[in-house]
Amino acid sequence: MNKEERNKRYLAYVSAKSPKTEVWPSLFFAFIIGGLICCFGQAVSDTLANWFPYMTETELGAWTLVVIIFITCILTGVGLFDDIARFAGAGTIVPITGFANSICSSAMEFRREGIIFGMCAKMFTVAGPVIVFGIISSIIIGVVYLFL
Repeated sequence: MNKEERNKRYLAYVSAKSPKTEVWPSLFFAFIIGGLICCFGQAVSDTLANWFPYMTETELGAWTLVVIIFITCILTGVGLFDDIARFAGAGTIVPITGFANSICSSAMEFRREGIIFGMCAKMFTVAGPVIVFGIISSIIIGVVYLFL
């Protein structure tokens, strides 16, 4: 059997075993759940603004992110966020909740290895490349912007 035939057979096997998803319902649920997450974030921000009227917009934004990240980590810890993500798809990945889930789930996966060498060292295995890419791309964009 040559390489091309083997690859065709493998791709046929993978497509037969892969779960089939309906595109339009997936898009609909991602849009609805992602929108609800963003509405929840706005509600948290408005509530904090009412409770603490002396806060600036920057402080309100930071505390809103802290609350959303905390709630996401709690939902990830009890296993509920996975069910929401399975239902909503990309609707949970796009907001800050996807980033918080990736860090929290990585930390939970390696907790048996101890606090320092497990949770603290491994929690950024998924998020680390994202942070590095964000920093490098912002430097490149800044340099391009500087010369243009």
